[in-house]
Amino acid sequence: MKKIIIDADPGIDDSIALMLASMIKEYKILGISLVSGNVHIEKGRKNVLRLMKFLKNDFKIYMGSEGPLCKEFINAEDTHGQDGLGETYLDYDEKEVDGDAIDFLIEEARKGDLTIFALGPLTNLARALEKDREAFKDTRIIVMGGNFKSFGNMSPVAEFNFYVDPEAADYVIKNAPRKIEIVPLDVTREFVLTPSILAYIKRLNFEVGNFLEKITNFYMDFHWKYEKIIGSVINDPLTILLERNPDLFLGRTYHADCICDGPARGMLMVDAMDFMKKEKNVIIYEGIEVFEVWRDFIELITGEEVDIDVLGDLL
Repeated sequence: MKKIIIDADPGIDDSIALMLASMIKEYKILGISLVSGNVHIEKGRKNVLRLMKFLKNDFKIYMGSEGPLCKEFINAEDTHGQDGLGETYLDYDEKEVDGDAIDFLIEEARKGDLTIFALGPLTNLARALEKDREAFKDTRIIVMGGNFKSFGNMSPVAEFNFYVDPEAADYVIKNAPRKIEIVPLDVTREFVLTPSILAYIKRLNFEVGNFLEKITNFYMDFHWKYEKIIGSVINDPLTILLERNPDLFLGRTYHADCICDGPARGMLMVDAMDFMKKEKNVIIYEGIEVFEVWRDFIELITGEEVDIDVLGDLL
């Protein structure tokens, strides 16, 4: 069993990533550590409870940072809806939270052999590293955030998670004992959930497909309005799919910083040409085998085998 923690701000795509992780038998999900990002952590907590009710599963929930290290908090409710789940306002059953996210991250990291999927702003991880960096020496951190050669989604040069808390992103990049692995917009923009793919998922598993359809309708409308995409980019599940099948992803090591202020706030500045002659401190993924990644996603989320001819027609 692989011990994992999902540090998230659910969020539509965070919720899909959590669904996906819960369906992987070799994962032992130690808990969900919440951070404010797409929505405030209190809304994120309710969305985890909604997922638990749908999945008929139970997760430990840890409450983390209510806002960035320095900046004023910015949410993404225009993208994810007022409730963070596409304005579905699904039912949930209350339960008490299990503790503080920062202490939880440190405690589990100290035990070693841990993977953290960081799907929101990196505020919790920055605070945990500042408190006890040594605890994370054997922890793999896979981040959804930033953009390299692709344009941003918060500014011409910045992705949302890094824009919301650039100081945290920069701190984690520079202080994690192991190189963090970054899945940026360059990769996630290749992974678009289209109405056709969604219809196929519903054919394979109606209950799961119907749930995905409910929570992504709002998301798809947003993508059409702002990017003229028929479908929705589901960023966060790619971190899970990367961990499972790294051979389907192209990654390289670089030196990188996150710009904290000014017009380039949140920009992941990657020294691709090694101008600065600094130590390479991150692994950045730049490409994916789209067909095989979709095949893996659909088979995991539905529990059914994909017909490769059908999937080929859909892509």
